[in-house]
Amino acid sequence: MARLELSYAGHRSDRVDDLYFGVVKPAAIDLHFVSLPPFQAFNRFMRGEFDTGEMSFSAYVIKAAQAKAEGTELPFIAIPVFPARTFRHGAIYVNTSKGITEPGQLKGRKVAVPEYAMTAAVWVRGLLQHEYDVPASSMEWITGGLQSPGRKPVISLDFPGIRIRNEETRTLNDLLAEGEVDALIAPQKPPALREGRPEVSRLFQDLAAVEQSYYAKTGLFPIMHTLVMRREVYDKHPWAAVSLYQAFEHAKNNCLERLRNDEPAPVSIPWSVSLREKTVDLMGEDFWPYGVERNLKVIDALCQYAVDQGLAPMKVEAADLFAPSVLNHAGDRL
Repeated sequence: MARLELSYAGHRSDRVDDLYFGVVKPAAIDLHFVSLPPFQAFNRFMRGEFDTGEMSFSAYVIKAAQAKAEGTELPFIAIPVFPARTFRHGAIYVNTSKGITEPGQLKGRKVAVPEYAMTAAVWVRGLLQHEYDVPASSMEWITGGLQSPGRKPVISLDFPGIRIRNEETRTLNDLLAEGEVDALIAPQKPPALREGRPEVSRLFQDLAAVEQSYYAKTGLFPIMHTLVMRREVYDKHPWAAVSLYQAFEHAKNNCLERLRNDEPAPVSIPWSVSLREKTVDLMGEDFWPYGVERNLKVIDALCQYAVDQGLAPMKVEAADLFAPSVLNHAGDRL
């Protein structure tokens, strides 16, 4: 039987490099891995340039909820592989003249964010609401370009109960540094912080401590991106979703195995060995799990946050999101 040829768009990391270099090959599939920054990968997949790719998890959840509410079907379907996960306490920045030293002081403030619906922002608002009693509706939101002005929102800014406007002439970085907004939520550091300007700092200073405490309390390791496949490919080759899932799992497991090496250290960070040991003590040996069963709590949390924040018309369940062939795969049944 001829092998199925599939194109893939996504960012490179130690978790997927074995796929990129062909060390791991999906069964019966020739995978053409094109390395792209996440935002480009999202957009080019959505334009139909690739068979499979990486997608913002919140964008996928929101679109799935809209489709379910309308009784329609998305032109793509997710596979429970999560190429990007990040604790997002470090994505909150404040203007130091505003006297904001605790999360609760964000109530009633003007908060900038590149995209209201971006996954990083959904997770930040979720932790602010559930850990610090600061709901999204208690803040005024300003969207726009972090470093270049003129960025327009990808989706409508009309969210029930949310005050939000788009800034087209100035950058969010400048608004924060000059005190026009009180805080910023962004996955990248604002240039003002990189430049060492005293007007800008992170809200949380000891990120490792606060993020580890958050995980110990909630069990949530936030998912940023998921793997998606075009629906027409899946409908014709449902086995291919399982093959890709197994291959991404294999590549990730190879990565975690390499990190177990004590000598020589596999990562160019002086404390990488001790950091891995602390991570395993807190999160277990497979601290970057794929599949649905082990991620059910974190998937459910994001689906609920999307509703709470006015982004989704209804809550979707994990069974609504992922390829049935993978959900029926041994060990991953709901």
